[in-house]
Amino acid sequence: MNKQEIIEWLLEGDVSIRYQVYRDLLGKSRKDLQDRIANEGWGKQFLSRRNPTGHWGRQFYQPKWISSHYTLLDLRNLNLSPFNETVKETITLTLDTYKAADGGIQLGPSTSIKSDVCVNGMFLNYASYFRTEEKRLRPIVDCLLAEIMPDGGFNCRTRTTGAIHSSLHTSLSVLEGLLEFLKSGYTYRIADIRNARKNAEEFILLHQLFISDHTRDIINANFLKMPYPSRWKYDILRALDYFQHAGGDWDDRMKPAINVILKKRNKDGTWNMQAAYPGQVHFTMEKAGISSRWNTLRAMRVLKHFNMELLSEVPQF
Repeated sequence: MNKQEIIEWLLEGDVSIRYQVYRDLLGKSRKDLQDRIANEGWGKQFLSRRNPTGHWGRQFYQPKWISSHYTLLDLRNLNLSPFNETVKETITLTLDTYKAADGGIQLGPSTSIKSDVCVNGMFLNYASYFRTEEKRLRPIVDCLLAEIMPDGGFNCRTRTTGAIHSSLHTSLSVLEGLLEFLKSGYTYRIADIRNARKNAEEFILLHQLFISDHTRDIINANFLKMPYPSRWKYDILRALDYFQHAGGDWDDRMKPAINVILKKRNKDGTWNMQAAYPGQVHFTMEKAGISSRWNTLRAMRVLKHFNMELLSEVPQF
């Protein structure tokens, strides 16, 4: 398929995909499509699974992947309207009920003292996107900024195993949260957040997104896969999508990851969905092993941002 045919195929997908295609690939604002996400397709299905308690699943974090936490992350990634009242109610309920002593978000009633850095980053991402009152997010920002490691990144295991090296998983989740906080217009500790983002981005780029800076080996083969939803887990397409969402400039250390993405492209110009992470789901958005609108959209907007969308072959970087 040529580019126009791929665009037309993408526009046959869910309304949330159509909205993002117009916005990210065609440069057109289609708020009318965004407003429809809550009332049809995947957005309607997610919202319909909410319980009378105000949560999805059993509670805020249980079970994966149908808890409030991961459902709210899915809805944020669908680009549901930031002013959706149903979602805002659940976020408020969570802040009222699941606040840990350290300022972060509890995973459950028995974990009231310390929160999880990855979850705090993801929570800040969707809570900022859905325009939660800034003063309610300040303790979470403080909690995250207190977790910066000497190498510039973040690692949720510092609180459990005493990790001394940052994690790509955690660093990306925190970066997404800090970025969304700024994009939503909040100004609390803005200089500290910008500095933290710069250093955590450098941590990812130092590893060329998936390569050990010590051995030059692939850190984890799963980082090269392209499942969706990503959940809390790191992969190179998610990382590249973060950099395009941040409006970041090209960095030559992205070349190995871009090469991997281009090699995964099908002959028809689409990208496949790879196997989802195991766990309960509300429903399956896309099946593994076939062309994926989610992955094709995300890969195309990354290539467009870095002026590589017209590449027909893998470049020899």
